[in-house]
Amino acid sequence: MKNLLWVLLVLLHVSSIFSQNGPVTFEDGGVGNLWTWTVFENDIQPPLEMVTNPNPTGLNVSNKVAKFTAMQNGMAWAGCETQHGSDIGTFSINSTNCVVKIMVYKPIISNVGIKFATNAGASTGELVVANTLINQWEELTFDFSAVVGLPATTNVDQIIVFPDFAARNTDHICYFDNITFQSIGPPLNEPLTAAPDPTFPAQNVISLFSNPYTNVGVDTWQTPWSQGTLTEVQINGNDTKLYNNLNFVGIETTGSNILDVSGMSHLYFNAWTANMTSLKVKLVDFGTDLAYAGGDDSEHELTFAPTLENWNTYDVPLVNFTSLNSNQHFAQLIFSSVPVAEGVVYIDNVLFHTIAAGISNQVQSSFTIFPNPSKNYLTLIGNEKPKELQLFDQSGRLLQTITPCGTETNICLSTLVDGMYYLTIETEKGLKERKSLVKN
Repeated sequence: MKNLLWVLLVLLHVSSIFSQNGPVTFEDGGVGNLWTWTVFENDIQPPLEMVTNPNPTGLNVSNKVAKFTAMQNGMAWAGCETQHGSDIGTFSINSTNCVVKIMVYKPIISNVGIKFATNAGASTGELVVANTLINQWEELTFDFSAVVGLPATTNVDQIIVFPDFAARNTDHICYFDNITFQSIGPPLNEPLTAAPDPTFPAQNVISLFSNPYTNVGVDTWQTPWSQGTLTEVQINGNDTKLYNNLNFVGIETTGSNILDVSGMSHLYFNAWTANMTSLKVKLVDFGTDLAYAGGDDSEHELTFAPTLENWNTYDVPLVNFTSLNSNQHFAQLIFSSVPVAEGVVYIDNVLFHTIAAGISNQVQSSFTIFPNPSKNYLTLIGNEKPKELQLFDQSGRLLQTITPCGTETNICLSTLVDGMYYLTIETEKGLKERKSLVKN
C-alpha cells in the first residue's frame, strides 16, 4: 500500500511539472496576470503592466490586458519573458499545441515575435508576424509545427514576447492578450496536376522560373527578410516553388542579375492555394543607381483573389503597376498572403513576356537579319528605315541602342560573349518587332 501511494505521489508530481498553463490572459487572478514578467533590452526597462482594455469591443472584450511600452531608445528586439518553470509550466511543443495565437493592439504596423526557451538555454527561435491593423485588436497566428521534434521543443518552460520587433523613432505603447495554444488543423489539399505550360515564343520571354524556357539568373527565391518557408517540390515531374506559413516572400534579381524588362509588356505566373483569400504581388525597380533605398526606387503592389484549389493564371500588364517609375532596373518580386503568416501557395512559371507573344509568327516580318548565327557582324535589312534598334542579352539588359541611317544597318557583335541575344526593332510608325540573334 505504501509503495502504491508513493507511485501515485510521484505521478502526481511529474504531471504537475510536465504541464502547460494556458490560455494566457491577464484578468485579475488569472493565468498570466500573476506571473513574473521580466522586461529586457528596453532602455529604462518599464515593467509590463496589467491594465484596463483600451478598446473592449469586437474581437477582444477582456477587462484586463498586458501593456508593453516599447521605448524609442530600446533595442528592436526589446520584449518581455516569463520566469522559467513556475509560470507557463514545463511542457513539450507538439502537434497538439504548436499553433500559437495572440491578440495585439498597437499604434504602428511592425513585427510581433514569439519564441519559447528551456531552462537549459535552448530556444525555438522567434517567429515574427506583422500586425495589419492600427489601434484595433487583431489576432496573429504563429505556427511552430516546423520545429516540433527538435531538442528545443522538449522541456520548454518559458515564453518570450516581442511586441514591437522594429527600430523606433518614438515610444510605442503596445497591448497584448489571450495567448492560446492550438493543434494543427486538418492538412490542406495539394495540387494533383502541374501548372499549365505557357506557350509564348521563347524570343518574347524573360523567364525567372519555368521549365519550358531557359531561366535568367535569380539571386534568391527567399530573401533573409522574408516571412515564410520555401520548399522546392515537383508536381508530376514539373519543378514548382512551395511557400508555407507565408506572410511575405522576397525574390531578388540584384547586382549583375538586375533585369531590364522595359521591352516586355506583361508579368505572368501561376499560383495554386487552398487557403489564401488574397494574393498580393509587388514589383520593385531599384532605379538608375541599381541599389536598394538609393532615393530613386519605385514599387507598386496589386492584390488578387485566387480561386481556391485551382491553378490560377495571372497575365498582368506591366502598365497596371502604375507607381513604377521604370521597368529598366527590376530587382524584386514580392508575394504576400492573406491570412497573414498562414498562406500556403504553389508558384510556377514566373516570367515576363511581350504583348506580341503568340502572334509574332502570324505576321510577315519586314526585316531580315544575316548571317545568323554570326561571330563578328550581322546585317539588318528592311523595307523601311527603322526608327531605333535595341540589343538585349538573355537577362533583358540593354547592351546597345542604335539609330539606323537607312534600310540597311550593320551591328557589331565582336565584343560580346557567345550566346543568344534579342534585337528590338521600332519603326517610325511605332510598331515593334523582336528578333533572336546568336553570337558564336
